[in-house]
Amino acid sequence: MISLGGAVRTSGWAGEGYGYALISDEDDSDFWGFAYEAEGLFTPLPDGEGARRVRLAGCRPQGGLLDSVRHAGTRHAMAGNAWFELLHRSGVPMGSYFVGEVTVVDVKPSGRGSELVDLTVTLWCENALSGADGIWDLVRTGQLNRTGMWHELTPEDRHAWLSVALWSRDYRRRGKPDAPAGQVFTVDEHTFYCAIGEAVNGPGGYFGWNLDALDDCLIGGWGASRPFTVHWVYSAEARARLAERVPVGDRDVPLFDMLVEIMEERGVSVVLR
Repeated sequence: MISLGGAVRTSGWAGEGYGYALISDEDDSDFWGFAYEAEGLFTPLPDGEGARRVRLAGCRPQGGLLDSVRHAGTRHAMAGNAWFELLHRSGVPMGSYFVGEVTVVDVKPSGRGSELVDLTVTLWCENALSGADGIWDLVRTGQLNRTGMWHELTPEDRHAWLSVALWSRDYRRRGKPDAPAGQVFTVDEHTFYCAIGEAVNGPGGYFGWNLDALDDCLIGGWGASRPFTVHWVYSAEARARLAERVPVGDRDVPLFDMLVEIMEERGVSVVLR
């Protein structure tokens, strides 16, 4: 099973024009404010994978964050844990990350407006992967709108692509029901998870990013209703690329065979072409 810590949350606050918002993890009514930019959220610090130093440019702090601003540089500057929302340019939340131990370390006037400040905060965030910020920008501006945009990405950037596909899923599907049973989805590229997510849910779509997540998606509620058919074209080339062996009970099998086995066990017909 995988954690869905980045599921979309709706703040209920109008944020048109802003790029980010913060809401207390302890109290949804404790809204911490908006910011135009969040520099550093997707850049882990060298001393820890989850540690971040984030500059909130053009911030309008409220609630618990405002209390911490007033105590910046003291032991009372920690605001606590929060949800860090990424906003569409219309102000609608696209997705969010859980962030821990948000602490204000610097406050400066902002050039974006007399009522705004530029805050520097330290926080902990495990799921904001390097490279994901550019993919979020594609979602924000409506440019994630054609298939195959992930083809030239490195393996690390494909992982970031899949993370955004997962955490923007609710926003991008907006309650759209699963495709009815009997559909045929064609998977025709080298990277299985990017390809099947796109085949089922369109450009930037999500349908798993590891074996457990794929199995979860096959149960339903992630874009497709069983039974359906997967046409895996160029499967011989994919078999050669997905030769890594994975443990299954007291045996180990090639990853390609495991993917096929999982789908078939869930009632999916896999046609290798």
